[in-house]
Amino acid sequence: MASWSSIALAFSAVALAGCSARAGLPSYAVVPDFQLIDQTGAEFDSKAKLDHHVWVADFIYTTCPGPCPRMTSQMHSVAKELAGSDVRFVSFTVDPKNDTPQALNEYARHFDADPQKWFFLTGPEDRLQHLSKQVFMLGDTGGNLEHSTRFVLIDKESRVRGYYLTEEADAIPRLIADARTLIK
Repeated sequence: MASWSSIALAFSAVALAGCSARAGLPSYAVVPDFQLIDQTGAEFDSKAKLDHHVWVADFIYTTCPGPCPRMTSQMHSVAKELAGSDVRFVSFTVDPKNDTPQALNEYARHFDADPQKWFFLTGPEDRLQHLSKQVFMLGDTGGNLEHSTRFVLIDKESRVRGYYLTEEADAIPRLIADARTLIK
């Protein structure tokens, strides 16, 4: 008959083995369900579109003369690297006054975004601000069009698992590797 200590040790080993695939990725926050409008003009319900998927998020705007085109090209590269997986991509606008669904759709097409997997979202400014600042912890987007240039990795349970500063040379390879870890 096994002793209690050996049973506890065996149970601990099994529990730790299940966590080992994600051991290197912290959990920063949980993304609550949200509703916005996508690039087709349809209502976007995060629960219906993102639940049980690994996904990558960023904040951009379509008339950005600075980092947004680079970020969107990088996101496209990540999408190509993870093609065949079930990863989703979400680009939130920081300029909802000008980024209409039509503007977002043209932008998405310019970057050859797969509309079944990559969503460009707009909606009320206060909701977008809340997502950027309180949910993703990326800072204020209110009115000045300045925004974070980080990508955010979210797991299948809607937990934020990583931040990737897009200016860093190793950010995109790390993001791809971490996404693959979460897919497993």
